[in-house]
Amino acid sequence: MAVRRRKVRWPRVFVALMVIGIFVVGLVTIFQYIEGTYKAINQPFKKAEADTFQGEKDTTEEVNVLLLGSDSRGEQGARTDTIMVAHYNPQSNNVKLVSFMRDMYVSIPDHGKQKLNAAYSIGGTELLRKTIKLNFGLDIHHYAIVDFKGFEKAVEILVPEGIEVDIPYEMSDGIGMTLEKGTQQLHGKELLGYVRFRQDRLSDFGRVQRQQEVISKLKDEAVSLNSVTKLPEMLDLLHTHIDTNIDSPTLLAIGKDVLTNQGGEMQTIRIPEDGSFKNESYEGIGEVLEVDLDQNMDALEDFLESDLN
Repeated sequence: MAVRRRKVRWPRVFVALMVIGIFVVGLVTIFQYIEGTYKAINQPFKKAEADTFQGEKDTTEEVNVLLLGSDSRGEQGARTDTIMVAHYNPQSNNVKLVSFMRDMYVSIPDHGKQKLNAAYSIGGTELLRKTIKLNFGLDIHHYAIVDFKGFEKAVEILVPEGIEVDIPYEMSDGIGMTLEKGTQQLHGKELLGYVRFRQDRLSDFGRVQRQQEVISKLKDEAVSLNSVTKLPEMLDLLHTHIDTNIDSPTLLAIGKDVLTNQGGEMQTIRIPEDGSFKNESYEGIGEVLEVDLDQNMDALEDFLESDLN
């Protein structure tokens, strides 16, 4: 008796193979992510200034991180284009951003009255930490100095499609490119030029406003792209382009909370606040912002104690 051969149903076989393939690819991706995260969190960051920085590190309460954007990391006399403090609440997962104007006329410990930015040029992150504490009463626990190349690459990793911004007028002086007026989709290098442009019609206030705008948009874009899987790549980049005393597991935990949007909207404040300063000029120092320190200390305290619910 002849044996009947079953007809192979190729469409079903194809679907089965495709499902198996997707499953295998998914497993490989998961293992690569776990392996990348494990490797990343076990690599120490560069800590050029960690030995001198005296901020309290072992805190389970709210954490304040001094964020500096610089053209170098840990070099004597280095300049910083950005002075910010990121405030993180581990209970609510809220992240708040404080921008300090560089030209505020403040008391620098053992160096008299100078611009805030001078504290970093004279004594690095530790003197800047002491200066902020003395003038604004804010305790800072960690620091992170990011060089400009690191900013460019971080944008390329997190938002390869770029960030949409509305440029108020043509920007070109000192940034090595021309950014045309109007709505533009900016990528890493262009976005860096946008936040660093100095010839702003609002002077340094405009630049601080753009810095806060870009950081908020980067956070929102990163969340929308579900960038948790990019954390190992980001950590690998940070090992090359960041000088910080934050350990990798802590940074990973904070980054995961931020990127998964557990903290919701990011709040920002600029110090000094409107109506709390006047423009002055001093011989040997130049134009400065004469600040009402008490008013700004109160504003900063109110901002950090308020919560998004």
